[in-house]
Amino acid sequence: MPQAQQRILVSGAAGYLASWIVEELLRDGHTVHGTVRRLQEHPKTQHLLDLADQYPERLRLFEADLLKEGSFDGAVEGCSAVIHTASPYFLSRPDDRERQLIGPALRGTQNVLASVKRSATVRRVVLTSSIAALYNDARDVSRMGQQTLHEGNTNPNTHSGRNPYAYSKTVAEQAAWEQCRQQQRWDLVSILPGAMFGPSRSKRPDSTSVTMMSQFVNGLYRRGVPRLWLGLVDVRDVASAHVRAATLPQAHHRYIAVAKSLRLLEIAQLMRVRDFGLEDKLPRSEVPKMLMWLLGPAVGMQRHYVARNVGHPLSFDNRRSQTELGVRYRPPAETVNDHIRQLVADGLVPA
Repeated sequence: MPQAQQRILVSGAAGYLASWIVEELLRDGHTVHGTVRRLQEHPKTQHLLDLADQYPERLRLFEADLLKEGSFDGAVEGCSAVIHTASPYFLSRPDDRERQLIGPALRGTQNVLASVKRSATVRRVVLTSSIAALYNDARDVSRMGQQTLHEGNTNPNTHSGRNPYAYSKTVAEQAAWEQCRQQQRWDLVSILPGAMFGPSRSKRPDSTSVTMMSQFVNGLYRRGVPRLWLGLVDVRDVASAHVRAATLPQAHHRYIAVAKSLRLLEIAQLMRVRDFGLEDKLPRSEVPKMLMWLLGPAVGMQRHYVARNVGHPLSFDNRRSQTELGVRYRPPAETVNDHIRQLVADGLVPA
């Protein structure tokens, strides 16, 4: 656990994951600088303002833009560690992948690290990467003769059009490691989460995790789901991995943050929704791959993604995050049911 209280910057502080990181840091006694896109967007930051009231004088918010050089200078000042979580993600294919996805991921990381370089106090940077930086498609993993992915794997894709999100996370992390190698004052740790679920600290309906969980319980997949594996993890456990990566001196290199790899149908079978009148909304079977290929665009799943991922098992080696960071992963059933209860309580899913 943390050796001493620190001042730590969290970028994208209002986000689904970052909000839990901020809360855990404050609970552990640290002072937090949090960046948001617009300070006056109170509907998106109210949960942070509530935390600031709960922990007086220990949470300070700054306005910062991923695409504006120098935007993070003020927030970085006086911090000993930086946790960079801010990066876009889209379930559907973005209209302009360079402007909406790759630019903010890559240039945002470069701009944050440029501010770190101009700071004299930062000693540790923690980057939120993704398991998408380990591989491009599940079919590629199968063809490599393996099924379980490790921290040593790297996404080999060099074309932004094939899987824009995976490409964006890969090049952003590679750029961060290159920046790290060019100096010796700060070190870098990257966290590679899987598909994050679990309760949100805010009532925002626009996070990808809220959208994905809502699709499960609103009947979109009532007639069946593809035979697709997700590396599932609780957002609260991913937050703990980030906090420990920022505060434990021995933390180093990359850490996969996945509790368990499950098929979509297995995830649905964990859901206890009878009390909410939603049991008839859940899928009870798997759709044949060819039918899923035909129907995919209607449910926001691109056909090339179906072809390259459906039917190909995947698993992830999370041992380093457990032994070196001390993360204890919640059971997936606890994760998904806590998430559903939060969505119903906040009115984001009609019960």
